[in-house]
Amino acid sequence: MKNKYIFGGIIVAVFLFLMIYLLTQSNIQYENDFAKVMAKDKTVKATGSWVKEKSYELNKENKTFTFYMADHSGKEMKVVYHGTIPNNFESAVSVVVTGKYQNGYFHAKDILTKCPSKYEEQNVKSSSM
Repeated sequence: MKNKYIFGGIIVAVFLFLMIYLLTQSNIQYENDFAKVMAKDKTVKATGSWVKEKSYELNKENKTFTFYMADHSGKEMKVVYHGTIPNNFESAVSVVVTGKYQNGYFHAKDILTKCPSKYEEQNVKSSSM
């Protein structure tokens, strides 16, 4: 009988922890204005495009990937990601980085890229015929 209460308590504790975790993760906001990203002292999802003119840097010793992003108004921000370059980074149309802006650059925990869709190309071809 005592084991049932312990097991039930563990299940309730795990459920509560999971709910708290999910609620705190959903509070991360998308931001496409880098002035606001730089002013916030919390985790955000910054959206923009890779500044291809400034290329990017892979540091294998520190295992970092560094690049520059621009927001919709052209404001640039340096991004440092501890990890490797995403597979489709060079063909990406837009980039979403999750993290915080501190010490003069954006510390990215995650990078998502949006690549051109094959369906967009088909629509352009079919509309020009």
